[in-house]
Amino acid sequence: MKSGGQTPAAKRKIIVYIATSADGYIARPDGSVDWLNRPMPKDGYGMTTFARSIDTILWGRKTYDFAAKMGGVSGYGKVKHYAFSRQPPSDPLPGVEFVSESIPDFVGKLRVLRGKNIWMMGGAGIIASFLDEGLIDEFSIHVIPVMIGEGIPLVAPRHRNIPLELIAARSFPDGVVHLHYHVRR
Repeated sequence: MKSGGQTPAAKRKIIVYIATSADGYIARPDGSVDWLNRPMPKDGYGMTTFARSIDTILWGRKTYDFAAKMGGVSGYGKVKHYAFSRQPPSDPLPGVEFVSESIPDFVGKLRVLRGKNIWMMGGAGIIASFLDEGLIDEFSIHVIPVMIGEGIPLVAPRHRNIPLELIAARSFPDGVVHLHYHVRR
């Protein structure tokens, strides 16, 4: 990770900002998110505001691979992209740095860099790994009013009990509900 001469600052939060189906899936078994294709309000359910609050996106390898198939990561503005993989591709997408060091070591370095909050893009495996290390600060979940029956869960299954504290809840006229939680330690 390059520091670019940045100076230490306050701790940057790692926020899982994600959509789930009403039955708790973030994607179909094949990774498809076609069920998210729906008319959205002008501010994208708050996505515009959230995007201004971050300058870094963290990707798991499967989510990175899906994004690469769909055209890349350039649609997220001028942010730094890190993808986690023990076997990085030989030709990564432009602007994506692959991380193979331990999650706690990487996050320790990242959090002290001056910057905005950090978006944990997902998927389920990397979210679970960060949760297991106690390194996720918040979940911002948009529950879409559709059931898809099977798929990739929000968090990869493991035995855990993670208490959350509700920060805010908001419903939208089309039935989408936004739940914002702080991860209690």
